[in-house]
Amino acid sequence: MKEKELNQELPPKTCSIERLVTMPVDVEKVIAGKKTATRRNGRYADVGEVMVLKDKKFIVDRVYSQELGELTDAHARQEGFDTVEAYKEAILSYHPNMPWLPHMKVWVHEFSQVSE
Repeated sequence: MKEKELNQELPPKTCSIERLVTMPVDVEKVIAGKKTATRRNGRYADVGEVMVLKDKKFIVDRVYSQELGELTDAHARQEGFDTVEAYKEAILSYHPNMPWLPHMKVWVHEFSQVSE
C-alpha cells in the first residue's frame, strides 16, 4: 500500500509535526537513538513526514492508534524508558491532571533517523 493510501485511512492531523517532540530531554533521547516513538492524544504526523531536531532528520515510519492498557515494556523502551511504570510516571508528571485510563486511546508515531 502506498504512503498516501495509508494516510487516507487515518483521521486528519490534530497538530503539526513540529510539535511532535518538543521537550529538551525527549529531543536528546531521539538524537541519541534512545527514543523511537512518541505517543500523543492526537495525530501529529503522517507516514513519510520528516521531523527536524537540532539539524537531524527523522522520518515517520508508522502512525497508529493504541490503548494505554496495551502498553508493554517494549513500547516504553521505544519512548526512552525501561518500563511502562516509569513511562507512566513521567507522563503523569508532565500532565498532572491527566488520568491514566487503560481504555484511553493515544496515537503512536514511530520514527527513525534519516541517513544522509
